[in-house]
Amino acid sequence: MRTRITELLGIRCPILQGGMAWVAEQHLAAAVSAAGGLGLIGGANAPGEAVRGMVRSARELTDKPVGVNVMLMSPHAADVARVVIEEHVPVITTGAGIPDRYIKDWKAAGIRVIPVVASVAQARIMERLGADAVIAEGTESGGHIGETTTMALLPQVADAVRIPVIGAGGIADGRGMLAAFALGAEAVQLGTRFVASKEAVVSDAYKERILAAKDIDSTVTGRRIGHPVRSLRNEMTREYLKLEEAGRSPEELEALTLGTLRRAVQDGDIKKGTVMAGQCAGLIREIKPCAEIIRDIMEEFRLLAEKVAAYE
Repeated sequence: MRTRITELLGIRCPILQGGMAWVAEQHLAAAVSAAGGLGLIGGANAPGEAVRGMVRSARELTDKPVGVNVMLMSPHAADVARVVIEEHVPVITTGAGIPDRYIKDWKAAGIRVIPVVASVAQARIMERLGADAVIAEGTESGGHIGETTTMALLPQVADAVRIPVIGAGGIADGRGMLAAFALGAEAVQLGTRFVASKEAVVSDAYKERILAAKDIDSTVTGRRIGHPVRSLRNEMTREYLKLEEAGRSPEELEALTLGTLRRAVQDGDIKKGTVMAGQCAGLIREIKPCAEIIRDIMEEFRLLAEKVAAYE
């Protein structure tokens, strides 16, 4: 399947894997890329040398392009920005800020730069800075979120910029992909669906919690302090929301969540850890290899597209 995104990134399928902290490491990224999509290593708060190691490990697992997600709020962002140039990483996605400090050097190094945006204004800024594409991510996604739904955000971003747009937030199957394309996307980014994959180096408890999720099982913490995060309900989120409602300070709330994502991902503590997942978790009922996930999504997408095209 050819779109401007597949041509830009040199991939067979217009599917990207989200750069999820503590989840998006070399094994998952390499598996997604080998299956025809674009796998991403999540830089998160990791230092540059740790990211370098994951990039090199991914290259030992696949000869397909693998990208890196740079979290711009990380204290190591500048270090990671340098490492991706030194390692000739072909694609960068960015989150939690505007990459104006780095984009010129990245572009000079031949890197494709694709920021995540949560508004039309952000998308226009990224285009002016020279971004090759943008990821319009709706509030349905897991982790740090904006306010606008994918259904409303995606077509407005597609109308506002000339560069290609990737849809994200609440997409887990071919139906979601077809909807995103109808709204103006030329590719989609999936996070939660790839957490529940065989290659994801994530605790079994985390994966099983996603499989057990219902449509109403996610909640958002941090809205009152301006840092909304979507995750699945548990003891930690209930305590957080209770303290947030009581008007506790951002520092106290931050202390409550410190290290809890790692606790859920690596240790399997799904009661007091942060189980980040999007609202699409209720659609996921089986752990599959990444190649099977991508194949099934593409097949469902094509069948539904033919069905829709046959309507009179």
